[in-house]
Amino acid sequence: MIEMLKNWYARRFSDPQAMGLAAILLFCFIVIYFFSWLLAPLLIAIVLAYLLEMPVKFLTQRIGLPRLLSIMLVLGTFVGITLFIVFVLVPNLVTQTINLFGDLPNMFNGLHDWMLSLPEDYPELVDYQMIGSIFNTGREKILAFGESAVKYSLASLMNLVTIGIYAFLVPLMIFFLIKDKQELMSGFSRFLPRNRTLASKVWKEMELQIANYIRGKLLEILIVGVITYVIFLFFGLRYPLLLSVAVGFSVLVPYIGAVLVTIPVALVAVFQFGISPTFWYLMLAFVISQLLDGNLLVPFLFSEAVNLHPLIIIVAVLIFGGLWGFWGVFFAIPLATLVKAVVNAWPSNEEISVK
Repeated sequence: MIEMLKNWYARRFSDPQAMGLAAILLFCFIVIYFFSWLLAPLLIAIVLAYLLEMPVKFLTQRIGLPRLLSIMLVLGTFVGITLFIVFVLVPNLVTQTINLFGDLPNMFNGLHDWMLSLPEDYPELVDYQMIGSIFNTGREKILAFGESAVKYSLASLMNLVTIGIYAFLVPLMIFFLIKDKQELMSGFSRFLPRNRTLASKVWKEMELQIANYIRGKLLEILIVGVITYVIFLFFGLRYPLLLSVAVGFSVLVPYIGAVLVTIPVALVAVFQFGISPTFWYLMLAFVISQLLDGNLLVPFLFSEAVNLHPLIIIVAVLIFGGLWGFWGVFFAIPLATLVKAVVNAWPSNEEISVK
């Protein structure tokens, strides 16, 4: 067994380029895994800098504006949009969330009355004991969820100072990341191993894909959220902003997110409209929008940038989401693409022998 491991190590790690790539990947994993809470403002700034680099390049190369002026215009626009979201959309979102929690008892009672009628209509399938057991369990879950929500709200109030610090530091770091990108990359490269040709090859392949993925995913969230909001407004569904935001963010979790977000949409619709033609028309429009997202919008935005099997994507979401939470879910697909690029670029036994 030991001899077999030695042979495998000699085949895969005898190339200095492979060792350099392995060292860089191991170092990045350790830093992000153990110090992500400390580096969170920097990581957020890097993500947003990738997002804003494209409009800066457009203003600089196509319009002919000086790069510093382009950065100031793009960053100012971004800050303005962020302030609009914080002071206009977020209060409405909070209000609709409070209203939804206020209506939950009525929804729960309506569901209880409906389920109590099932033993009369289907006595061979459902009995009153089963209904009582289900509702006792559901009541306990709702109470536990309410306690968790209160604790989370208190924790959020305690983190207002942290949010204030982020609000100041992140735009500042974005400015310097875009303005001094080349100098920062050159300075960072001095701390990397000398044998990094293989790592540079993988990085060049991934840099464009990660940037395109960030822009494409944020654009997908915006488009899906706006279209869903219009559909909900058209049918007069309650809590349209809250539900459309949930639908927009559901695209972060491929396949699974679309299924999960359909549940609250269907529940709110059935309690508001009942099993009526309006309910079915609403659900039909919603399902069509989801199908168009998966079969038209996603291929258009991402093209061949992400060529992964659906099973690999789901496994990547589970693994990286478990490691890094929200950001792990957000970057699950590019991280899986990175793993694929590393595996494809890793020198095989034959390549090492030729060298």
